[in-house]
Amino acid sequence: MSKEHSTRYMRIARHNRVRKKINGTSARPRLVLFRSLNHIYAQVIDDTQGNTLVTASSNETSTKSNTNSRSREQVSSAVGSLLGLRAMEKGIRKVVFDAGGYKYHGRVRALADAAREAGLEF
Repeated sequence: MSKEHSTRYMRIARHNRVRKKINGTSARPRLVLFRSLNHIYAQVIDDTQGNTLVTASSNETSTKSNTNSRSREQVSSAVGSLLGLRAMEKGIRKVVFDAGGYKYHGRVRALADAAREAGLEF
């Protein structure tokens, strides 16, 4: 398979296409995620200043405990709720969701639903 049609290249192209339209501000920052084979990472970013306001991942010790017996979707849900709680502590209630070029299902949907349940609006 050529580089132009590889899965990673196509995801980055989709992400760049979405990023032309989605921009995080200080009033409504951007919630972006990255999904690897084993882990999921989420950040809330203010694009106007270029600052990461809140972050959570499945690689942290708080979410790593008890992950051996849970599915990847359940771990993603735990990361989403942790991110939502941290954002609420910093006073962030409304965000713009950026799936990072991934389809909105599975782990991405689990993270988004858990963040909504924690109090984030998007």
